[in-house]
Amino acid sequence: MTKKSVTKFLKKNYEGWLFNLPLAIGLLLFTAIPVGTSLYYSFFETDGFTYTFVGLDNYIKIFTRDRSIWQVVKNTLAFAMISIPLNLSLSYLLAQLVNQTRKGVKTFRLLYYLPVIIPLVVGGLLWKDLYDPTYGIFNRILELIGLDPFPFFFQASTSMFSIILMNVWGIGGGMILWLAAFKNIPKTMYESANLDGANAFQRFWHITIPLSTPMIFFNVVTSIIGTLQYNGTLTFAPREGRGVDDSLYMYAVKIYWEAFHRGQIGYGSALAWLLLIVCAIITILLFKKSKWVFYGEDI
Repeated sequence: MTKKSVTKFLKKNYEGWLFNLPLAIGLLLFTAIPVGTSLYYSFFETDGFTYTFVGLDNYIKIFTRDRSIWQVVKNTLAFAMISIPLNLSLSYLLAQLVNQTRKGVKTFRLLYYLPVIIPLVVGGLLWKDLYDPTYGIFNRILELIGLDPFPFFFQASTSMFSIILMNVWGIGGGMILWLAAFKNIPKTMYESANLDGANAFQRFWHITIPLSTPMIFFNVVTSIIGTLQYNGTLTFAPREGRGVDDSLYMYAVKIYWEAFHRGQIGYGSALAWLLLIVCAIITILLFKKSKWVFYGEDI
């Protein structure tokens, strides 16, 4: 493409470029530059003021000299392996429940979705009060029925259960995505199945699930990436997000601790880039194993 043709193209489409300019500037300033800077920092021992080039030493340290990394990985994997399938299945079933034309169903959809619009920090502080062993609502209810208070995330053995239970509160977001997938399934397929004598379970198993597999695949990928980056415990868990006896010390929380609490920005950047690489590998593997996904053109 010659310089003249490029100039002609820009003049012809300058309105579109101007509309996209604020987004492009935002992506450059708040995404591209920070990402590139963190990669640069990961090869240095730095606190943001002094820089000592260490090459791959920060990455080597993750696997050889950091004693807490395996506890962090263990907590993160435990949280992911329970939370992801639980939230996906519950939000799927919830979407099935509200995917009806009955009177008042829109109100229920709104009620289930409301927790999603509450900011993460506000939600964390709210659940901190709900779980409080002294004045929390849950323990007040247990007290009224004669049961002992439950420690929730104020005790190491119950911390993980408590945070998984808390995350179920936000399944309304997944519900909306499932509803969008269900609405795209042609009604004629259900009508044909009815004429063939298929019952509700058979219609669900042979029509609803296969035709919603693209959304299942999308939700699985995004849920894995989001869960591995989860740092919500910073807003409510004891020890500034790490939990009692490091029971809630997850990978993204460790990145925050290393970079901002301990001032090891270079090491925190290396941890972040390792997480990016792991997420990329998982995503690539999922795409390679996605032959089970049933797209519309396959009908």
